[in-house]
Amino acid sequence: MCASERIDFARLYAGFEAPIAALNCGDRCAPYNEHGVPFCCDTRHAVPTAYLDEWEYLQAHTDLWHEWEGEDPVESDYLRQQTPEGQVLIACRGHLLCQRSFRSLTCRSFPFFPYLDRQGRFLGLSYYWEFEDRCWVISNLHVVSAEYRQQFITAFEQLFEAYPQERENFRHHSAVMRRIFGRRHRAIPLLHRNGGCYKITPRSGRMRRVPVEKLPKFGPYRLAAELPFPDELSLPVS
Repeated sequence: MCASERIDFARLYAGFEAPIAALNCGDRCAPYNEHGVPFCCDTRHAVPTAYLDEWEYLQAHTDLWHEWEGEDPVESDYLRQQTPEGQVLIACRGHLLCQRSFRSLTCRSFPFFPYLDRQGRFLGLSYYWEFEDRCWVISNLHVVSAEYRQQFITAFEQLFEAYPQERENFRHHSAVMRRIFGRRHRAIPLLHRNGGCYKITPRSGRMRRVPVEKLPKFGPYRLAAELPFPDELSLPVS
């Protein structure tokens, strides 16, 4: 990562505080994790990263985070090799000890990433498809608030201005998504910055506006939605 300037992460965090939804989505996915932890807070499923300037800010202001150390040396080496230049793998003290004002940018943005088209235009939010079978939000994109969407866009515009290479990194990731979804004959879901929801044809880039409620569900959330009382499997069992 080549930075043209340092980001004021205190300012960036303050402008990206909106929750994804009006409900606690972690309560919806945790019952499906054998460890009882929201998947996005479980480093056995997702290891967050921090930009080096961000990591410096977090170390100076909170004891919530430490550098991640995996239990499997082979997996640890692989993840470190996959970590983008200028970032570090981190882990928190646990979701029950979360300090919301010191959540990392990856925590705030998960499961979404900024989607860029072939021309490099930042169109809006799509998601990390590897988590379709685990993340409840991916199967319920209708709950994503307009405030969250706008704050996400503003935060990443600031990031791209300070770190131009990150725009190229996410442009590449968007191209990978087009290639994978094209092979699977699937449309790419997009929460557009204009407030609408679209399906993108991977090969042509054609966008079709669709009702967000009509987007597909995945894994256990698809099965739960087919039940007479779909919330039965969405809530913890007492």
